[in-house]
Amino acid sequence: MGKTLFDKIWDAHLVADTPSGAQLIAIDRVFLHERTGAAALGRMAEMGRKVHDPARVFAVMDHIVDTRIGRGDGTLMVGGEAFITETRAACKAAGITLFDVNDRDQGIVHVISPELGVVLPGVTLVAPDSHTCTQGAFGALAWGIGSSEAEHAMATGTLRLSRPKTMRVTFKGALARGVTAKDMALHMIAAHSAGGGAGHAVEFAGDAVSALDMEGRMTLCNMATEFSAMAGFVAPDAKTFEYLAGRRYAPADFADPYWQTLHSDADAAFDAEIVIDAGDIAPMVSWGTSPEEAIAVTAKVPQGHAKVHDYIGLAAGAPLAGTPLDVAFIGSCTNSRISDLRRAAAILDGHRIAPSVKTAMVVPGSLGVKRQAEAEGLDKIFVAAGFEWRMSGCSLCFYAGGEGFAPGSRVISSTNRNFEGRQGPGIRTHIASPETVAASAIAGAIADPRDYAREAVAA
Repeated sequence: MGKTLFDKIWDAHLVADTPSGAQLIAIDRVFLHERTGAAALGRMAEMGRKVHDPARVFAVMDHIVDTRIGRGDGTLMVGGEAFITETRAACKAAGITLFDVNDRDQGIVHVISPELGVVLPGVTLVAPDSHTCTQGAFGALAWGIGSSEAEHAMATGTLRLSRPKTMRVTFKGALARGVTAKDMALHMIAAHSAGGGAGHAVEFAGDAVSALDMEGRMTLCNMATEFSAMAGFVAPDAKTFEYLAGRRYAPADFADPYWQTLHSDADAAFDAEIVIDAGDIAPMVSWGTSPEEAIAVTAKVPQGHAKVHDYIGLAAGAPLAGTPLDVAFIGSCTNSRISDLRRAAAILDGHRIAPSVKTAMVVPGSLGVKRQAEAEGLDKIFVAAGFEWRMSGCSLCFYAGGEGFAPGSRVISSTNRNFEGRQGPGIRTHIASPETVAASAIAGAIADPRDYAREAVAA
């Protein structure tokens, strides 16, 4: 019987079995951020442990760094500056590559790692962030860990893990016009629950996945953690190699026969299989407080969720479209790449946000994305439409006690989580694609992006 892609990567990194049944796995890359990086490195130093191979460890200032233009080490989060300065000092002492606050390569970890070629097909990569699975888009085994695990990985180059089960999610057929990778992920989670991938490493496959560009694949894999999967990934192909070619940490070419083996064999067996008809997927918007509580933008709010209805302030049976909004946000490790900004700008071009939308903001995923967007004039489109144009970072995707929206605001957001308080106390978040955020900002209420796309074509 053949092997799955997961089995091939796992077995290539298997160091040893342990008496408990867990296995010791070699770790190729570790990526830290300032929220936990200084603590992990500090504890290692206190215990007299050194980083086993500093060349394989990277760090970035992204989680609590200020995204306002002209930023420095100061943040609105109480004590935030200490996280930044202490991480900087700890990285220097350990000899780790750091992408600092205003380094030209600074950005959200899961955005800059692919931009720089840190993630590669077939590698194992870990970071103290649950959305590390984003990088599985490149045929890597990438997953989120805790700070103590980061210490172990840095000190030994290994981690002890229980082997997960395997799952393949196949999106057959083609997506309809106006439907995106974000909609694919939300449709999957809504149909199969936020716990549907628990205990599994999930491979995304099928014609609709193959048709996605690399940034779309990253969005899909990013949401694997919202499916409770250990990791999500896509087999590498010509698009993968073309994207990575010439990146700073990527090899000169991908001609090594090993790269060509990184796919599931035709006769490989998975522990679980899900098949989704891509043609059934519509633009999706979350209506509740879990990513599984998402429906097509044209649908009505489901019955039987009284507690959720109370928090989100929506009545069962009410149409989701037309729900008034206070805030529109485009950013996060899910949807802040250049293709995301291009698609949102195409809808916003020539429009203004509704007067009822008090705050509208774009936070590019990296300073590289920011420069590229500015070179293409996308920033001017956003600003003309009424959006604020920011520096890169994770702020406002999650509330860390610093900057936030007005309490009780209703937000349409390209982020990945809509939990109670995720974007601030009492904030009611509706997650959607960047196109849906842009269309809704113009309408002043949750709106179908296909209506605005048709208008742009007609114009």
